[in-house]
Amino acid sequence: MAIVSENLQLERSAPGRPLLAAGAPERPVVWRGARPVSAAHFMAHVQAVAGQLPAAPAAVNLCEDRYAFLVAFCAIALRGQTNLLPSSRAPKAVAEVMAAHPGCYALGEQELDAPPAHYRHLPGLMDPPADVEGVLEIPLLPVDQVVAIGYTSGSTGVPKGNPKTWGSFHASNTGNTRALQGTVGEHFHVVATVPPQHMYGMEMSVLMPLLGDVAVHAGRPLLPADVAAALADVPQPRVLVTTPVHLRALIESGVTLPPIDAMVSATAPMPVELAQAAEARFGAPLLEVFGSTETCVFASRRSAFDEPWSLYDDVQLHPQPDGTLVRAPQLAQPMTLADIVTLHDGGRRFRLCGRHSDLLDIAGKRASLGDLTRRLQAIPGVLDGVVFQLESGDALGVHRIAAVAVAPGLDEHTILDAFRESVDPVFLPRPLKLVDSLPRNETGKLPRAALLALL
Repeated sequence: MAIVSENLQLERSAPGRPLLAAGAPERPVVWRGARPVSAAHFMAHVQAVAGQLPAAPAAVNLCEDRYAFLVAFCAIALRGQTNLLPSSRAPKAVAEVMAAHPGCYALGEQELDAPPAHYRHLPGLMDPPADVEGVLEIPLLPVDQVVAIGYTSGSTGVPKGNPKTWGSFHASNTGNTRALQGTVGEHFHVVATVPPQHMYGMEMSVLMPLLGDVAVHAGRPLLPADVAAALADVPQPRVLVTTPVHLRALIESGVTLPPIDAMVSATAPMPVELAQAAEARFGAPLLEVFGSTETCVFASRRSAFDEPWSLYDDVQLHPQPDGTLVRAPQLAQPMTLADIVTLHDGGRRFRLCGRHSDLLDIAGKRASLGDLTRRLQAIPGVLDGVVFQLESGDALGVHRIAAVAVAPGLDEHTILDAFRESVDPVFLPRPLKLVDSLPRNETGKLPRAALLALL
């Protein structure tokens, strides 16, 4: 029997929401390999770790193991502190976040090569605490408590922090849960290839097991064989949370996956050909979700069949000259995104036309960086590539276009000749640089600073 109790460490006037969905103490929350960890054991770990954390306003949660991350996330929140989620675990990214939050500390389950100052190890979590069966007491957190600050990836510039309250996380999880329950039912098991620090990973692999009848695999498998092994660890229904980059690698590897019931993708546009190939190869529907670190997810579509996106309940979009205003249950105030959309079906669906910053106007001709990137990637022999605009203009103030491509066996002239067949010459990238691999981060995104560094 589960009992929701007041958290004595957080005496605030704001109403509270449960830290963990009410249910039987034996409900599996996480799979560590093929071994389930019950809600009772999980909460015992959370309470034990919370009691050992230092007094501080915030902590950088660097845990890679998803179970350790979940325990640390809840323990930090239970102490009334904020989880700081940098865009990567790179020492510079961590240092910048820590510098912006004086008095914070870093928490990880293992030593880093270059641990930041005020780094602490998460206490050992290999063995479940003893004597935890019976009544499960679930603490409440105030809805206005800022439990996390998620940083953007830096794909469009400098990473920015976005505060998330416990109430807003509850609201955003409702939309994601409804979207998946319509496909796989109320109870399912998640395997995720994305890190929990990324907001997409947070929503799909942290909030879902905390706030619903969902269990998540503790690993973050990347290689196709590891993904197959992780899926085999958990029972059906199985949901694979991944990205287009990881999904393409799975298909090209020829690996055989255990039966899965749904796939979820985000972080980059999903080509319709890839979505159709994934559904045919793995025999499961692919749900693509749309959102941002600023807004969390607010729409979805089945990419193999649908071009328009369907909005979640109570979400409204208002097109603006420079983007789109978003109203959603998880947002205290409307948020403007740089995405340009057109509304359909009475405003319940929309088509994405690109980002305001991606639209190009050179010599009176228009194009988008997204479309140019797709055309580059479609050239035979190009395995990966991206087109982007340089920061400084030429003598006439025109910001030139550059590209980076992975194309073994091809040279720049061959690629440019193929590119010239489908785009206007004013949009040909110069320079075009060939590299062995693109500097994609853990979710497949390309930080702008890393692209500029290649040139």
